[in-house]
Amino acid sequence: QVQLVESGGGLVQAGGSLRLSCAASGSIFSINVMGWYRQAPGKQRELVAAITSGGSTNYADSVKGRFTISRDNAKKTVYLQMNSLKPEDTAVYYCKADIVAIPKMDRYDYWGQGTQVTVSS
Repeated sequence: QVQLVESGGGLVQAGGSLRLSCAASGSIFSINVMGWYRQAPGKQRELVAAITSGGSTNYADSVKGRFTISRDNAKKTVYLQMNSLKPEDTAVYYCKADIVAIPKMDRYDYWGQGTQVTVSS
């Protein structure tokens, strides 16, 4: 059984910083792309940033230059450093990981439970 557990959300003033973490655990053979998504009230879930196992990254235009995604493959953990936060960054942030699980070796996208980020003006 595979599980993703997020942490690090909270309330911060505009211009502040937060660091999100997402740790994968369970019967994992390999983890391919890991990413962060967010969903604001009344809006669709959108990609914020993603990172491959080799370290290649991509970001939504709205967060480029402010957010940094990284991962520790040994710890099966992905991070999202969020700087210069704006009120429009307020959302529930979800971690997603493309994982090959044992023993069936099936490949599936797993999601975390979400963590709330609120940026006050």
